[in-house]
Amino acid sequence: MGWNWRKSINFGTLRINLSKRGIGYSAGVRGFRMGRNAKGQDYNQISIPGTGIYRRSVSGKGSHGRRTLAIVLVLSLLIVLVGLLLVR
Repeated sequence: MGWNWRKSINFGTLRINLSKRGIGYSAGVRGFRMGRNAKGQDYNQISIPGTGIYRRSVSGKGSHGRRTLAIVLVLSLLIVLVGLLLVR
């Protein structure tokens, strides 16, 4: 079995997931998330927080994965920049 890595960056309810396979994103609250993984598959995930127990249902490959990801990343960066300007 090879080595893998994963890093998540949180922007409130939005999470950007970086991994060896690529970039994914998700949004939601503790216990429930919806998103798109690095393969471009949409998913819903329900979990019991703090236990590591979860169920994920994947609904096939998305056709606009990269474009949607680019839009989400740009919007996330704009939100962070606006937040930084408001703090000053």
